[in-house]
Amino acid sequence: MMRTANPALNDATFSGLGRAAASEEPMTIQGTVNKTIFLLVLLLFSATWTWSLYYSQNTQALTLWLLVGAVGGFIVALITIFKKAWSPVLAPFYAVLEGLMLGGISSIFEARYPGIVIQAVGLTFGTLFGLLLAYKSRLIRATENFKLGVVAATGGIALFYLITMVLGFLGIRIPYIHEGGLIGIGFSLFVVVVAALNLVLDFDFIEQGAVRGAPKYMEWYGAFGLMVTLIWLYLEILRLLSKIRSRRD
Repeated sequence: MMRTANPALNDATFSGLGRAAASEEPMTIQGTVNKTIFLLVLLLFSATWTWSLYYSQNTQALTLWLLVGAVGGFIVALITIFKKAWSPVLAPFYAVLEGLMLGGISSIFEARYPGIVIQAVGLTFGTLFGLLLAYKSRLIRATENFKLGVVAATGGIALFYLITMVLGFLGIRIPYIHEGGLIGIGFSLFVVVVAALNLVLDFDFIEQGAVRGAPKYMEWYGAFGLMVTLIWLYLEILRLLSKIRSRRD
C-alpha cells in the first residue's frame, strides 16, 4: 500500500486510474522531474513580481497580491486534488499563485533579516537533493512503518496548527512555540524534519506511479504534489531561521 502525508499524493491518488492506454505514453519519473522544474521556474517568476513590489514600497499592492496568491493557490490546490486530469492546466496556475505568496512573504522576512531568503532557498534545495540521493541509493527506505510515522507526525502538526489558528481568532496565544526561545526553535526544527521526510514519501509515490504505468497527465499531478511539499518545507525553514536570527539579535 502506498502512503503519504501529502494531501495531494495519498493512498487513493492512483486508484481507479488504471494504466495508460496502449496508444499513450505512460507516466515516467523523468517526465515528472521535467515538469517539476517547469513549475519551479513559473513560481520563481511570479515570486519576483511580489518581491519587487515590496522594494518599490508598494505595500498595498503587495498585500493584495500576497492574499491573491495564498487564497487562490489554496483553491486551485483543492480543485487539482479532486480533478487530477486537469493538473496539466491547474498545476502551472498553482505554481504562479504560490509564487505570488512566497515572493511577498520572503520579501518581508528578508527586510527584517537580510540574507535569510538565500539561506532558506539553499537549505530547501540542499535538503531536496540530499534526500533524493539518499532515496536513490536506498540509504532511506520508504517502509510501511516509516510512512506511518511520517503520516502520523504530519497529521499531528496539521492539527496543532489548526488549533493554534482557532485560538488565535479567540485572542489566545500559545506561549513559547512561536517565539525565538529554545522551545520555539526546537518545535520548528521538528516540523522541518517532518516536512523533509515527506519528500521521501513523495519520491516513493511518484516512483510507484511510474511503475504502475499511470496516465501521462499524472506527471503534472506528481510534480504538483512535490511542489506542495517543497513550499511547505521552504516556509518552515524560513520560520526556523527567523527564530534563530531573532535570538541572536
